Amino acid sequence: MFRHKGKGRTYSHNLKLASILSGVAGIVNITGVLKLNVLTTNVTGHFAYFSEELVLKKYGMALAYLFYILFFLFGAFVSSLLMEWAAKRKSQTSYIVPICIEISILLAVGLSSLFVSKEYTLPSILSSSALLFSMGLQNALVSRVSQSVVRTTHLTGLFTDLGIELSQLFFYKGQSETEQLGKSIRLKLAIIGCFFAGCIIGGFVYPYFELKTLLLSVGLLLFALWYDRLLFRYYSLRRKFRHHH
Repeated sequence: MFRHKGKGRTYSHNLKLASILSGVAGIVNITGVLKLNVLTTNVTGHFAYFSEELVLKKYGMALAYLFYILFFLFGAFVSSLLMEWAAKRKSQTSYIVPICIEISILLAVGLSSLFVSKEYTLPSILSSSALLFSMGLQNALVSRVSQSVVRTTHLTGLFTDLGIELSQLFFYKGQSETEQLGKSIRLKLAIIGCFFAGCIIGGFVYPYFELKTLLLSVGLLLFALWYDRLLFRYYSLRRKFRHHH
């Protein structure tokens, strides 16, 4: 799911990766909206808010939205930097460090209420910036692993591509073309569906756990790491078995 690259990467790998990590993004998104009143999985809206605050001469809030934009960018930069560094050293687990950083951030924000008095809660700008950083980290990780086939943290581009591909169904008649198009459409629908499911589940859980709802996304990320390792061991054993026979 994470390890396979190039020709060794299949549609199934991308589908599993997209399903799990878009669910993570959905949970982070709804938790950020309900607790912090901030969109934490994309920066499109923040440009509009940033411009609005500048026009209204509310420079403090404008600076906050600029932080959100830059932290998402910084997350993507750090993720790609770490993966590039690992790739230069021929590491097959270049994804481990970015995911571990993402897990640490989500744990820290999710459990912050246990360590900080309600009278002195962490400023929302700090928590929001941390979540935007983690989503930038995840988006760059998924983009690199899937060779830009999968995006998990925002849906605008996905809906655009989905609309284009649905229109192409009326024109592509060849079997191979239709099958390829169908796979691409199903992948996008899986991302949208899992993102939506993450938002819905997170929305139902939030009234009981508030920021600790983020622990659901931590659980999904840990499951993804465990499942990837399980698959790797399975394929390794199968190759050894074939080699001996």
